[in-house]
Amino acid sequence: MAHMGERGGQAYGKRQNGSQQSPDGGMYSVEWSSDRLQEMMCPPLPGQVPVEPKVTWTCSTPTRLTAQGAVEASPANKNSTDALPLDEVDGNVIHTVKRSVFSESQPSPLKEPLTLAAVSQDVLRNILDLNESVIQNEEFVRCVSGGKLFPGSVPLAHRYGGHQFGYWAGQLGDGRAHLLGEYTNRKGERWEVQLKGSGKTPYSRSGDGRAVIRSSVREFLCSEAMHFLGVPTSRALSLVVSEEPVWRDPFYNGSVIKERGAVVLRLAKSWFRIGSLEILTRTGELDVLRTLLDFVIKEHFKSIATNDPDKYVVFFSRVLNETAHLIAHWMSVGFAHGVCNTDNFSLLSITFDYGPFGFMESYDPNFVPNTSDDEGRYSIGAQANVGLFNLQKLLEALKPLLTSDQLSQSQQILREYPQIYHQRFHELFKAKLGFLGNEEKDSYVIAFLLKLMEDTGADFTMTFRQLSEVTLSRLQKGSFAPSLWALSDLSSHKHFRDWVQLYLQRLSRIMSDSDEERQHRMQGVNPRYVLRNWMAESAIRKAEKNDYSEVTLLQKTLMEPFMEQEEAERAGYASKPPSWAQQLRVSCSS
Repeated sequence: MAHMGERGGQAYGKRQNGSQQSPDGGMYSVEWSSDRLQEMMCPPLPGQVPVEPKVTWTCSTPTRLTAQGAVEASPANKNSTDALPLDEVDGNVIHTVKRSVFSESQPSPLKEPLTLAAVSQDVLRNILDLNESVIQNEEFVRCVSGGKLFPGSVPLAHRYGGHQFGYWAGQLGDGRAHLLGEYTNRKGERWEVQLKGSGKTPYSRSGDGRAVIRSSVREFLCSEAMHFLGVPTSRALSLVVSEEPVWRDPFYNGSVIKERGAVVLRLAKSWFRIGSLEILTRTGELDVLRTLLDFVIKEHFKSIATNDPDKYVVFFSRVLNETAHLIAHWMSVGFAHGVCNTDNFSLLSITFDYGPFGFMESYDPNFVPNTSDDEGRYSIGAQANVGLFNLQKLLEALKPLLTSDQLSQSQQILREYPQIYHQRFHELFKAKLGFLGNEEKDSYVIAFLLKLMEDTGADFTMTFRQLSEVTLSRLQKGSFAPSLWALSDLSSHKHFRDWVQLYLQRLSRIMSDSDEERQHRMQGVNPRYVLRNWMAESAIRKAEKNDYSEVTLLQKTLMEPFMEQEEAERAGYASKPPSWAQQLRVSCSS
């Protein structure tokens, strides 16, 4: 795997029978600066002298490429990922992989012509340290779509398994994703850079390794939307669309249609997931399990001492806490992931693998965005329980490495999950209602409101948002202008006035608090805009006709979801969903 850093990077990997070898027996190593990354994506103008990467074979002292192309000696700074075993089978041959964490796999470039449909300027500038000018160059498009590799990059596909819809599914892995490398930016943050939709890998099974426009638009937009909502998530740099035909059966009913291929370049601090560990336990590869787990702890849980005999217990406790907090955060913005399998649950407790997700409109605990989920296993109201199931599977994966006492401790930690989740849920919903401090009946006020919303089908996002915008005097009167349509729906409930009285009494006990201060607090946590499925669908339909204007508008809108925006209002993004939105369906097909 290549390491792309401001101060340099390193390509590394280790096969079961030894390291990647140079002709003279050294480790293959290539490094470059962030300036080199910029130059690669935006080559010199005519008359300028291009800076070529300097590749060197070295055993202990990697070289560093400066912006001027000079080679300097630098202390060895070997990342421990080189201890993670690589598959011995070269190429994209589909097979059962053993005793490996990664397989080398080359991306398959999309057929040209290519269109750069969208770019996240925030990711470009603040994560990758790149100037906006790079997106004007064809080299950029090739780099972010799999047509050209970064110097020294050894693309990898990750091997993992997982429980899908409650059942062990065996080997899964990155079937259409390629890990290009790791980038360390000027802030010292390390990000793993991955292409999605970039072709077959050893884990593609019967798939073609591609992704289509509709799923790629959704992944790009939702990754960025969740970030700006404050929810831990992977990020998306770019969306590249091609004319390459891709055949799909969107609803698994035999109606195959021709779509077009697309690639998203996405980033995360780590793509390791619960299934990364499960596959190793299931196949009895306990030495590889220990190696991978030690790596994850060392690299991503730095507060856990590597020599702590209970480090695996502490690790499990951290993952459990953060997973509970993540799902509570999902609930606070009405987000249903759609496919909460263990292979889609991050060890770092971030949201990733955006597929048939949905932001709930009318409040309904049984809301299921994924039409492939016939039994409603992953309904929005079941997400907390599914989180518990997935954590149980994580503990099963860790079990062979635990003593009996450590297993008992971990089981006790697992029993604490419901309390941790409910406490965080309670805190987030108190903030949504503008409460300060704690009162015994706060949970009742929250539950009462959610019941009214369920009975009336009131819009989840806009009910809370309009509560943050309405004055308390207007709320008490109970008559609402058409612009407050969600509150108007809610007020049709016979117990609405009872709830309002409880709510107003609770707010009145907050000392030295004005209505304006309450509104300001609430508007900072209750978004006016979320990526509703009908909004994404509208952008997709245009994108499929080579019109990316609504992708751009949604991206701009969702960067400031808590601020009222004129263009978004004209587009109806805070209005009642159109009638056709109720007929929308999304599935696992992508």
